[in-house]
Amino acid sequence: MGCRERDGRSALLRVVAAAPTDGTRVVLVRPDLARSSPGRGAWLHPVTACLDRAEKRRAFGRALRLTSAFDASPVRAFLEAAEQHTAIVSVPEPMVTEKTESGFDADEHPMSTQQ
Repeated sequence: MGCRERDGRSALLRVVAAAPTDGTRVVLVRPDLARSSPGRGAWLHPVTACLDRAEKRRAFGRALRLTSAFDASPVRAFLEAAEQHTAIVSVPEPMVTEKTESGFDADEHPMSTQQ
């Protein structure tokens, strides 16, 4: 939706419009992790850059057919938390390579028959 690129459903995040519960007229756009909430949904890549493009293009109003004001902050909070978690989990550890007697890396040519 935001970047207009096609992708498989497993790579996309579904978002839905939730009815306001606090008496205001602002509709909340929230992530639908189970992908089973009733109503019209929209799909976007689970990165904040795609969300930024969707907001800039005003795509949520069209995709979800919203006529009133809406707030996509629950989606932004979810994506920022997911990106922060991914950054913490994917910190690479230093890689140690061992040299063999011939000077080549041990894992360089695992199928080589030459010795």
